Amino acid sequence: MVDSDASDEQAVDDGDIIVPVGLYKIVTVFSTLIAAAAVVGGFVILDTATQGANASAEEVNVLLALLGVASILIGSVIYVFSTRFRAEGMGMGNPKDGAD
Repeated sequence: MVDSDASDEQAVDDGDIIVPVGLYKIVTVFSTLIAAAAVVGGFVILDTATQGANASAEEVNVLLALLGVASILIGSVIYVFSTRFRAEGMGMGNPKDGAD
């Protein structure tokens, strides 16, 4: 017999955040969009800071380069955090972990 409280405890232990399906869709779409924009924008800023990778070490705008790297990291963190969301009724964990 499977205890439903055990599956809830597993969700909390795994760090998953259970939300309604509508909210899950919104979080998934917008977090992916924001994360992708931040990463691409970060690479554009980094490219600008290094003048298309043609600048010598003295010509690199360090503050702009750090801003680009920070943007890439922020986009990555947003995406990783968004993967913790699960819709109600979605299976927990990786499908390969289940019994056949």
